[in-house]
Amino acid sequence: MIYTELLNHIQWLAMLVTITASWYVSAERKDNRNWGFWLFLLSNALWFIWAIPNSAWALALLQVILTGMNIRGVLKSNHK
Repeated sequence: MIYTELLNHIQWLAMLVTITASWYVSAERKDNRNWGFWLFLLSNALWFIWAIPNSAWALALLQVILTGMNIRGVLKSNHK
C-alpha cells in the first residue's frame, strides 16, 4: 500500500519536473536552457521508475530514448 502510494507521488512529481524542464528549455538564457535539459534527465528517471512497476513498457522505452536526446542537449548546451 505504501509502495503504491509512493509510485503515485512519483508520477505527479515526474509531471511537475517535466513541465518545469519544458519552461527552462524554452528560455532565452543559455544557462536556463542547460538547467532544462538536466531537469528533463531527472524527469526521464522519474518516469522510468514509475513505468517499470506499472508495466508501461512503451513509456519506459520512450524515457530511455529521450534520455539519450537530453544527454545530447546537455552536451550541446555546454559546448556553445
